[in-house]
Amino acid sequence: MTSWHSGRLCGFDLETTGVDVESDRIVTACVVQCRGGQPTTSATWLADPGIEISEGAAAVHGITTERARAEGRPAAEVVEQVTTALTRAVWDGIPIVAMNASFDLTMLDRECTRHGVPAPWAATTPLIVDPRVLDKQVDRYRRGKRTLSALCDHYQVALDGAHSADGDAIAACRVAWRIGTQHPNIGDADLRELHNLQVTWAAEQAEGLREHFARTPGKEHQAASVRGEWPLIPRPRTAS
Repeated sequence: MTSWHSGRLCGFDLETTGVDVESDRIVTACVVQCRGGQPTTSATWLADPGIEISEGAAAVHGITTERARAEGRPAAEVVEQVTTALTRAVWDGIPIVAMNASFDLTMLDRECTRHGVPAPWAATTPLIVDPRVLDKQVDRYRRGKRTLSALCDHYQVALDGAHSADGDAIAACRVAWRIGTQHPNIGDADLRELHNLQVTWAAEQAEGLREHFARTPGKEHQAASVRGEWPLIPRPRTAS
């Protein structure tokens, strides 16, 4: 039986107007398919998000509000096309690889709701591989950052164009492949079982981070903001 990391992978990444999944919007997106003995295919989008891009976000990904308005496609069109590309991968049984998946998938979920687009998980359950969750599980006590750039350095894989959606999407696939290769308990796992394990691991990792913040002077206030839901943060309940 072919291990999941030796087959086709679908990388997914977003760059956004900010970091609030409830109010921020998609600026750029990439869905890339690679490996599995087939050519790499990649689709990228630049959206006009309809709101201002924060200075902090623009400093990271390089897209200003002015550029997005001038060159970006309508947000609803981008959301629909991104969703279609992911849904095809899901129906083909290809795992979705997303670094810090709960952010990107939740952001897409809220955009789907905003624009009336059925989410990729509306009719079936996608199987997600999150290099961030996997890395924290297989190497719990390693010091240092767990950003995509840091993981690429650690696992010695190329990161071409950091903080661009296409560069980050393919790099996440490379890191996932490396983890699967180096850790047979991960690489040989049934994909659905691995998905379910990541749900548990992400919750445990979040609880550990929450406890760390709670006992660290000056960071106590950050404990309440740590979320352990994975790969999708539930939508807030509306007041009745």
